[in-house]
Amino acid sequence: MTGHTLRSAIILLIVGNALAVLSDVVIKIMGAGVPVFQFMFLRTVLTVGVLLPFSRHFSWRSLPQGFGIHLIRAALSLLGVFCMVIALTTLPLATANAVFYLAPLLIMLFAWLGFKERLTLLSISAVASGLIGTLVILQPLNFGWGALAALGGALSMALNSVLVRLLPDNQTSVQQLLINALLMLPLSAIFFGIEWQLTAPGFRPDLAIFALTSGVLIICYNWTVLLAYRHVAANAVTSAEYTGLIWAILIGWLAFAETPGLGFLLGSAMIVVPLVALSFRQHKYQPY
Repeated sequence: MTGHTLRSAIILLIVGNALAVLSDVVIKIMGAGVPVFQFMFLRTVLTVGVLLPFSRHFSWRSLPQGFGIHLIRAALSLLGVFCMVIALTTLPLATANAVFYLAPLLIMLFAWLGFKERLTLLSISAVASGLIGTLVILQPLNFGWGALAALGGALSMALNSVLVRLLPDNQTSVQQLLINALLMLPLSAIFFGIEWQLTAPGFRPDLAIFALTSGVLIICYNWTVLLAYRHVAANAVTSAEYTGLIWAILIGWLAFAETPGLGFLLGSAMIVVPLVALSFRQHKYQPY
């Protein structure tokens, strides 16, 4: 399947989002109390190992360009992975994923603040609805570290995405991914060293398996996204991305006996429905 047709692109995104949720499942299986920074360091090392063979196609002269932005994005990526691990190991799978979907709404807000992008009444309503929906899901009276981590993950993902616009145009996407991973490597190593000194968790070989499995699943997800958006207009298929929440509910129910309550369903609808509405509105007014 190559994504040349609208149907194949939608199928690719549905499959890709299932793979992304499976990556979350791998992290959730690790359980609470896992040495997070050891996992992050191993995953970063493996990511560099996967991407490094592509470096022979890069122009090395362009690597130092945008160093400051790359460094900020690497720190945000590290924060995002940390928050994601904490959220997934402490919250129900679907709850964590629902909060992560706040990121696209925050991107609109940050793009307005940083790049003066125009906000329509629908987009403003979507942001407001998403924020209220998040509160409905997390139920502030039961607010804990897992909920805070999920919000931190959404915030870091949104900031990371907005900063992409400031990266040099002459760097390819794979090149930017490699630079990001290379800069994450020393940062994750520092925190891994601190974690090792303070908690003495010992080396966990099983974490290498978790890190490799999770990393490969995310790479496969990115590959499906690349194929899906290469030949078809993005606004025609973006709504398929939100099937990830359906996968999270289904897998959470089957694998972890997590039954979503009314508050979760209502809050999720308040986040996802406006996003889908925005997607269809763009599809209606942007020909391709």
